[in-house]
Amino acid sequence: MNKAGERLYNGLVKENPTFVLTLGMCPTLAVTTSAINGLGMGLTTMAVLAMSNLLISLLRKLIPDRVRIPAFIVVIASFVTAVQLLLEGYLPELNKSLGVYIPLIVVNCIILGRAESYAYSNPPIPSLFDGIGMGLGFTVALTCIGAVREILGAGELFGHRLMPDAYVPIRIFGQAPGAFLVLAALVALQNFVKERRKAAGKSYEKIGSGCSEDCMNCSDTGCKRRFYGESGKGEGKVPQEELEIVNLEEGGE
Repeated sequence: MNKAGERLYNGLVKENPTFVLTLGMCPTLAVTTSAINGLGMGLTTMAVLAMSNLLISLLRKLIPDRVRIPAFIVVIASFVTAVQLLLEGYLPELNKSLGVYIPLIVVNCIILGRAESYAYSNPPIPSLFDGIGMGLGFTVALTCIGAVREILGAGELFGHRLMPDAYVPIRIFGQAPGAFLVLAALVALQNFVKERRKAAGKSYEKIGSGCSEDCMNCSDTGCKRRFYGESGKGEGKVPQEELEIVNLEEGGE
């Protein structure tokens, strides 16, 4: 699988930010009262995530390590402001529905986490696709949660009547407890599928952000496992002689 495809697959499946990493729970539980809200929040986050990843990667050699987090926040806040202005101008109803959760994208742990763990130590194009992949995974998760809650809580999907007139909506799914119930059910379903694939010898789980455990040929310069040989299974460790070469090249003793 090529690098771009790997990053997209990683965000959608292996490290889905909602169902696997359980990040960004505040907007996940708060805005998913309908499928359109989930879709809008997901796409908005994806746009900010992709562009901030790209710009941070382009500037990674210029940003001092000591001020990288404030620099990340400035970059992310700039894109959030631009996106919010576009929503106010072209999609005012969606902007009103999402409310304060649009500005709160600035401190969303998914965006800050990808900037720190991937974009700051990788080239621009893979970083861009990493942001798109993670954003798509977040969008799919929020849309699924919103769709289930809207169907069960209102009998509708994307504002269109789906259930028969005799259907009595389960109002709890339109409230906060319903968000937890749907999220738990979908995470359980995802874990069930994962275990079935693992039992069939088709597991897609790997260490870290798409890590192949092939440290000698790894292009992820920010991965500590390349230098310290850390691996949960004891695989992919850098031989001692290679560690000595690295130390000599860096001026170590």
